Amino acid sequence: MTNYNYNRSRQAGDTEHQSSTSIFYLAPLPLITGVAVTSPQQLHQATNEVYLDFAMGVPKIEFSVRCYLGVIVGIALFIFTICLGLGALDHINTGRPVFEIVVTAFSPNWPIWGFFSFLISSYSLFLLQAIHQISTPPIRFNRQRREVAYVAKRGQPPRFIPWEEVIACVSSSTVATQYGTQQKFALMIGFIDASDSQVMWLTVPTFTLGMAVSEWEAIRAYMEEGPSALRKPMMGTDLEEGTVAFFHMCRRDYLLDHGCLRYLFGFLLIQFFSGWTLPCHVASWVKQLPKTAFPKAVLDWSKPLPREQWQSPSAELIKESEEVRKSLRKGMSIFDYFLEKEKNQSKTGV
Repeated sequence: MTNYNYNRSRQAGDTEHQSSTSIFYLAPLPLITGVAVTSPQQLHQATNEVYLDFAMGVPKIEFSVRCYLGVIVGIALFIFTICLGLGALDHINTGRPVFEIVVTAFSPNWPIWGFFSFLISSYSLFLLQAIHQISTPPIRFNRQRREVAYVAKRGQPPRFIPWEEVIACVSSSTVATQYGTQQKFALMIGFIDASDSQVMWLTVPTFTLGMAVSEWEAIRAYMEEGPSALRKPMMGTDLEEGTVAFFHMCRRDYLLDHGCLRYLFGFLLIQFFSGWTLPCHVASWVKQLPKTAFPKAVLDWSKPLPREQWQSPSAELIKESEEVRKSLRKGMSIFDYFLEKEKNQSKTGV
């Protein structure tokens, strides 16, 4: 999480443009979006009739470790291939052993070993930060109280935010790489601390804009309709992404879908050089690490309430939600609704 002062009054439907990044606000005032209620990254750690826990999951650790190993091994193989080629040329010209240059390069060689040490240290730091984030309590959405609880940092007291004051926005940015420009999307959820106007942001990267909106819609649907609004994962609940069993299921499916030759070069080689099932075992170990428990104040706050004490949606939310539903029934999207609303306000001079 990161934080900064939030001095602007934002509502659902507002937009921002910052250099190569466009931001669309889905909340405060969390209106229905009309997209499918899904969590592609399975970020719902626990769900019941009282609360939903939302946090980055262990599959992220498995993927990070796999990328970490793949980069290290890929660079090592690249250097090995270059040295082997130079050794072959040197053998043809001088008759010296082919592997002499390879042995020289990978023997105590301070420039190469220093480079690998720096690379390993940098990736290890990022990995430890991700593990630390998982070890902290998740963000808890309480639908009966219509509040959200989070612990900014370990040892700090919990903070409780009214549900309708939570900030949510989706971002689309253009990033320049050596292969050209790429589009990046994310869901950002912000929690305002009324005492100092600081905002704690949780950023969830996604592959598409629709996935970012659907992650938020899953939270919104739970808060307004309950756990029955959440769809179960298509894979079922027996196999968790990031586990050894899930890895072998994907391996068998890849073989059935693509055939032996593509399976050999498109799956076996890549997964072998990225650790095979080692990242799954690391993720399993991280999952078993002791996690910081919620403070007693949050546990008391999480207890069920009698039905007559449940908080109700605000009149403003109910009114505008009905307007959005009318637009959705006409085939419009949430983006179309706010675009039309802005045009109407411009015509009337409001």
